[in-house]
Amino acid sequence: MNVELILQGKGGVGKSWIATLLAQYYSIKGIPPRCIDTDPVNATFSGYRAFKVESLNIMDGDDINSRAFDQLIERIMDVDGGQQMVVDNGASTFVPLCSYLLQNDVVGLLTEAGHSVRFHTVITGGQALPDTIEGFSSLAANIPNVPVVVWLNEYFGKPEHNGKTFEDSKVFEKYKDRVQALVTIPAVKPETFGTDVQKMMKRHDTFAEADVSVDYSIMEHQRLRMMWRKLLGQMERARL
Repeated sequence: MNVELILQGKGGVGKSWIATLLAQYYSIKGIPPRCIDTDPVNATFSGYRAFKVESLNIMDGDDINSRAFDQLIERIMDVDGGQQMVVDNGASTFVPLCSYLLQNDVVGLLTEAGHSVRFHTVITGGQALPDTIEGFSSLAANIPNVPVVVWLNEYFGKPEHNGKTFEDSKVFEKYKDRVQALVTIPAVKPETFGTDVQKMMKRHDTFAEADVSVDYSIMEHQRLRMMWRKLLGQMERARL
């Protein structure tokens, strides 16, 4: 099994959106993923009916409920290869979950059993840029030997500082060997494309569901198709 973990210590930057994009991507590839939502605060991913997402409470107060996460590892270990698992994790569980993975050598255990693990993290523009950079740096520094897909989310602005892109940054230079791919979520006009995507997300619709729904106008259908083609092209190029 291939395990895709979405991890970022900053909230509200698009982690659940990325989880849904991955689930849709694998579904059209003929590999319907097993989906898990471990976000105890904003269980957005579990709201998507198309993915039959399982909610898993991995927190006990401010710490990881190790037994709950143990159960997830048991599920992964019991599944044969050739499948995908997409796990969306919340900002509040980022630090304890990373600690759990490291202290229990979860990646080593899964790798030895023939499963592959890949991290997905978000870098966004605007005020959240420093926090998301720190989240990426922490992930790369503390859990070695795991490939990382970096999603550059331009929704709040291009992830640039003083004219330098993320690829120009010192942190990228330091950990570039860990970065398997860069995927851009392109900026869109908020009054058209942005509003359409927000509507789709609020309804917990996939692009395919929105495309056949009578609750969207002709131009909303058109813009969402255009957006999906762009995102699909990004994921294809990244060979996810």
